[in-house]
Amino acid sequence: MALRQSNLIAQQLAQLYPHTAFEVQVIKTTGDLVLDRPLADIGDKGLFVKELQKALLDGQIHLAVHSLKDLPTETPSGIVLAAVSTREDVRDALIAREATSLATLAPGARLGTSSRRRAAQLRCHRKDLDIRDLRGNLDTRLRKLDDGEYDAILAAAAGIRRLGLEARITEYLPVEISLPAPGQGALAIEAREDDDDTREMLTAFNDPAAYRATGAERAFLGRLEGGCQIPIGAYAREREGNLVLDGMVASLDGERLVRSTIRGPADNWRRLGEDLARQVLEMGAGDILRQIWGPGAAKG
Repeated sequence: MALRQSNLIAQQLAQLYPHTAFEVQVIKTTGDLVLDRPLADIGDKGLFVKELQKALLDGQIHLAVHSLKDLPTETPSGIVLAAVSTREDVRDALIAREATSLATLAPGARLGTSSRRRAAQLRCHRKDLDIRDLRGNLDTRLRKLDDGEYDAILAAAAGIRRLGLEARITEYLPVEISLPAPGQGALAIEAREDDDDTREMLTAFNDPAAYRATGAERAFLGRLEGGCQIPIGAYAREREGNLVLDGMVASLDGERLVRSTIRGPADNWRRLGEDLARQVLEMGAGDILRQIWGPGAAKG
């Protein structure tokens, strides 16, 4: 997936700058290498980005391509988020062996996902399902599904589509059932703060509307100090110059779920995200977060 996304960015940049050569370097991250444990058990923030950021700061690469949903809200000194791509489909997708939809999955059906956010929302919506952790790249997940280890799996629709596997999608889950991760569907490009040439080059790639919408979602996430251990969802979209931002925090078992919406000028995206975070905290999200973190727990 990461290689496909990086090649996609390289191809698009080559079209914008035909006289510049772009070379893709593959860098393995902790999240890529450790596949035998749930993501939340091997750390919290930056599992798929730390090694790329180090290579960027060391001058090994000029820019780093990430799935924006994997990028921590705190950026290391010397690095800037230089561009956000036009968004793909933001929804989560169900791929089932026999069922035709989430609603037709039989009680007790085994549903695989690596995301606590997806798991919590599905536990809230379908308490009768057997939701299990599932790691590995998409090919590995599909093989486990086809081999009968799972009755269905959940993944980001954007990733499935970028790999050209959209024909496997059984159902796109509405955001009313499964609110996506902050930044889901967008690619982020980081550059060194002092690399003016690369930063200037990336301005032509940046989608201002996607930057504002995902910025609001990430401001919501940042104010809550959330990471992969916390079931947090957010989705913003522009409507006639305003942003409509939905935010959600859930307990791991899906028994408690706090969700709310805020609207305001799109240019105030950061303020909107932070205000919505304060709103859900007042509605009970703070109790959920304290329960998950526990007393004295490290937050990554």
